[in-house]
Amino acid sequence: INAEYGEHNHPPFIASRTHINMDDRESFVYTAKLAEQAERYQEMVDAVKHVAQLGAELSVDERNLFSVAYKNVIGSRRAAWRIISSIEAKEVERNESEAKIKKVKQYKDKIEAELNEICNDILSVLDNHLINKASASESKIFYLKMKGDYLRYMAEYSTGDARKSAADKALAAYSQAMEVAKSDMLATNPIRLGLALNFSVFHYEIMNAHDDACKLAKQAFDDAISDLDKLTDDSYKETTLILQLIRENLSLWTSNKGGDDDDGDDDDD
Repeated sequence: INAEYGEHNHPPFIASRTHINMDDRESFVYTAKLAEQAERYQEMVDAVKHVAQLGAELSVDERNLFSVAYKNVIGSRRAAWRIISSIEAKEVERNESEAKIKKVKQYKDKIEAELNEICNDILSVLDNHLINKASASESKIFYLKMKGDYLRYMAEYSTGDARKSAADKALAAYSQAMEVAKSDMLATNPIRLGLALNFSVFHYEIMNAHDDACKLAKQAFDDAISDLDKLTDDSYKETTLILQLIRENLSLWTSNKGGDDDDGDDDDD
């Protein structure tokens, strides 16, 4: 599985004394943090979606809560889809009964329907409430990267015209984000590096453009290494983690040239 980079879970949330009358925004954020600690991620999604729909731009903390919530509801289903797809391929290879193969296909269809619902939900929130209202470059890049990621997930399980449509839209979102990132962010910025990592995975896995994937990843890695003297203490750990993932992917992809194609890591795995 290709290494991707995504927002990590928050440190344990410790409830403190709060005002009895919390406004809607504060109440939804508090609920999201409670749901995260209880590992009730669909409820976390419901809460952060309410925050996004209130109209005001999200703070960095709210933005990260938004990412973590959807990452957790989509992650288990992506893993489930991969497992069932593998089982389906093996059942077909073993010439199992049509009844078994049909049952596996029905189960995979059920997972794909859930994936579609989640991806369409977050893409709607991103397009209608977050991307256009992002005043800071960092926020715009963050949301465009998320848009590219969830369109990439759609392309993973889609076929035919649906796959092409998702891939084309993902390419557009990633490209727009990369253009802004190169203009407005240091090469060592974790958001820019995470974008480069996931964009390279998109090229490798979805577009089957292995040379483009390696070129993008290597350029991002080299640019960051040359700017390490500009790295701040607060982003050191995150930056070095993503650089490690990029290096691992490059090693995997270059060793696979001429051989079997293995997926690399993206920021969500």
